[in-house]
Amino acid sequence: MEITMTTEEHHSRTNRSYKMILMFAMISMVMMFAGLTSAFIVSKSRVDWLKDFDFPSAFFGSTLVIIGCSVTMFMAKKSIQKNNHGATTAYLLGTLALSLLFVALQFVGFNQMIEMGYYPTGASSVITTTFLYVIAVVHLLHLAGGVISLIIVIYNHFKQKYNSTQTLGIELAAMYWHFLDILWVCLFVFLYFFK
Repeated sequence: MEITMTTEEHHSRTNRSYKMILMFAMISMVMMFAGLTSAFIVSKSRVDWLKDFDFPSAFFGSTLVIIGCSVTMFMAKKSIQKNNHGATTAYLLGTLALSLLFVALQFVGFNQMIEMGYYPTGASSVITTTFLYVIAVVHLLHLAGGVISLIIVIYNHFKQKYNSTQTLGIELAAMYWHFLDILWVCLFVFLYFFK
């Protein structure tokens, strides 16, 4: 006896598969950052650990900006579910602009660290700031994946591939951006309070 699937069942199963793949990718990223933060904690016992390190002010701004990315992605998802293509476009472009602002603020933060005399490598570097650079740069690499996926979603949106019944691309992008947001906020709080 042959079992046939309806188009809706196939569509639903495909959506679940893509979401599961993304969940596994996000879990692996969490594990990587767990390793980095564990190494950070273990390294705090070193004699050369900076205890009075000043956190770059740009990192505070970038934290607010990435929270804004989550808000605009949430609004984009809600807008496409209502078939409001104009609002979806505005929210997607807003997310892209905010994500680029986040990247810019991260580099401003790196420059602030250098101006304070905290270098990532070399004779003048210390392990404390090297950890901060490594964690921020690795997060930026994951954010680059988010920006690329967002550009693809925006392109597909302009090609009219999304509507109230087909939202998978926007849903996946929103999941990933919420993940990046939560991850950065957790890292920021960790690095700020456990330095």
